[in-house]
Amino acid sequence: MRIAMLSPLAWRTPPRHYGPWESIVSLITEGLVSRGHEVTLFATGDSLTKGKLQAVCAKGYEEDSTIIPKVWECLHISEIFEKASEFDLIHNHFDFLPLSYSGLVNTPVLSTIHGFSSPGILPVYQKYNSNSFYVSISDADRSPELEYIRTIHHGIDLNQFDFCSEPKDYLLFFGRFHHDKGAKEALEIARACGKKLLLAGIIQDKEYFQQYVEPFVDGEKIVYLGSVGPEQRNQLLREAKALLHPINFNEPFGLSVVESMACGTPVIAFNRGSMPELIEDGVNGFLVNTLDEAVAAVGKIKEIDRKECRQRVERDFTVDRMVDQYIETYESILKQTQREEQRPWGYFKILADLPNFKTKEIVVMPGHRLSLQRHKLRNEHWYMLEGDGEATLGDKTFPFSKGESLDIQKGVMHRIGNEGSKELRFIEIQTGEYFGEDDIERFEDDFGRC
Repeated sequence: MRIAMLSPLAWRTPPRHYGPWESIVSLITEGLVSRGHEVTLFATGDSLTKGKLQAVCAKGYEEDSTIIPKVWECLHISEIFEKASEFDLIHNHFDFLPLSYSGLVNTPVLSTIHGFSSPGILPVYQKYNSNSFYVSISDADRSPELEYIRTIHHGIDLNQFDFCSEPKDYLLFFGRFHHDKGAKEALEIARACGKKLLLAGIIQDKEYFQQYVEPFVDGEKIVYLGSVGPEQRNQLLREAKALLHPINFNEPFGLSVVESMACGTPVIAFNRGSMPELIEDGVNGFLVNTLDEAVAAVGKIKEIDRKECRQRVERDFTVDRMVDQYIETYESILKQTQREEQRPWGYFKILADLPNFKTKEIVVMPGHRLSLQRHKLRNEHWYMLEGDGEATLGDKTFPFSKGESLDIQKGVMHRIGNEGSKELRFIEIQTGEYFGEDDIERFEDDFGRC
């Protein structure tokens, strides 16, 4: 399959430290490439991939303040849709904006919905619900107003997370510093338990951090480590007694929860959003509803078998499982949107097939041409819909462009080539005795089919 993978522009793909969407895009991309699929990653210019990298923006706008997000987002999204005909499928990880381009191309678009930033964005998803495909990242994060092809939980690369059976005696908060993620509540839990708390993550809401976190950071019992990269993340997660995840919103997934469990570290989380899909209460962590319940859960953390935490991830949240499920989904989409007949030069779609005539819509990709051929049993009439071509009829070759038509009698040599930079599209009407594909006698062919 030829897949176009659309990553966000906030951070590099994969991210240096923070960037959950970019992280998932990278894992899917590299997994597809390793399985032999042809993947073009549309991401920042400093991104890393074993596939083909296509970039219009040098760096992520969160890493370079001179980049105006909306300007480069428009250029980034338009780039992939202007090249849509080169791919079998576009996989969108850029939220709702690319959907507004999807109706302008024939290539099917799959959007992984990484969460809804606001109910206000739903009208876009609703508008394109009938001609696009949506994957949810948890059952909890599905909107009843949309149709989904599948839920695919995120997966992680287990090689990046080491199991630890003997942790140190500290609790960990790992996430954005924002009301949604509950750093304030994590502090309250740790202080009520008298436990050391390490905090790591980007400061998304400075006022929140300054009011609810910074006053309690003393460098001993409460330690803020900033935003950390993969190696330090691994160390922090594996050595923690437990991960505190007292969220104040219905979280769509929770990568840090799965990453923590991969290291054998149980998670104490507020029972909201997708948490019941990730945590089995009393087995690989605790689902709680109040601060008091969270404090009590800290006291029971030794009851959790850290091996169970790791095994749950090995069973349900690996990158291989995620990539396999996306491949299955791609195949399902391509079956549903299958162009009637693929050819090396493009494809055709049968519009009508009756005893006395047959009509096709034929698309020739840029730089390609059909074989030089003739038919014994049928006549053809071509009408050009769009593009700039070069036609051969008998011993003559001439330009053939939009709005022009051509009559081809049985027994006459003919061909069409796309000399332009965009798809060439024309209607072919066949009349005669027989319309099968085996009524083609080839004399020259760029793909060795003579």
